[in-house]
Amino acid sequence: MADLCIAVIIGRLTRDAELKYTSNGQPVSHFTVATSSRKKKGSEWVDESNFWDVDLWGKQAENISQYLTKGKLVAVEGAMRQDRWEQDGQQRMKIVISANSVNFVGGNNTSQGSRPAVAPSQNTTYQQPVSDDITPPGDDFTDDIPF
Repeated sequence: MADLCIAVIIGRLTRDAELKYTSNGQPVSHFTVATSSRKKKGSEWVDESNFWDVDLWGKQAENISQYLTKGKLVAVEGAMRQDRWEQDGQQRMKIVISANSVNFVGGNNTSQGSRPAVAPSQNTTYQQPVSDDITPPGDDFTDDIPF
């Protein structure tokens, strides 16, 4: 059986994505996503922030890198890996998410109300039109549910 290490995070970009190319011409976009959670310390709740380095490779990196700007809310799914190195005689380590997919979450944050530019590979949400002749289903339960 193979081991599995998958990450799914939703958070905001801490800076604009940086698109680079490897020596063999492979595109890679580097960016950092901040997430937060609440944690109880003693009798108080405190906010705790985490920062996740993300690498996005290939055509998707080229297509959406320009849209990955500071403050955007994104959902990232990918595999986690540990990068290890030595610096000043000390062993260092950081977790990097190698993204399989990056999706934009939420609406337009521009104050002008204009529609944001859409990356060619971005999936947009389709909402089915609401018709007046559709009525919601009724309550067909004949038994009382005890909870």
